[in-house]
Amino acid sequence: MERNEILEKIIEIASDVLGTNPDDVNEQTTFDDLDADSLDRLQLVTAMEDEFDLEIDEEKLLAISSVADAVEAIESAQEA
Repeated sequence: MERNEILEKIIEIASDVLGTNPDDVNEQTTFDDLDADSLDRLQLVTAMEDEFDLEIDEEKLLAISSVADAVEAIESAQEA
């Protein structure tokens, strides 16, 4: 899957889980910008793992703080 497709899916997931407008989310958006608490972040990761049918390793999981980080984590998990 291409990076742009992954980005679009993550923006869609973040918008659904956090109830934000997709137009307000881009690659530089952090989850702090979206007022995501730890439970929200867990829901985001679970939704991403389900959508992309993969598991993000714990080290990468703890480093996800932005949409760009999520894209990179998905790309890494797909390559593994």
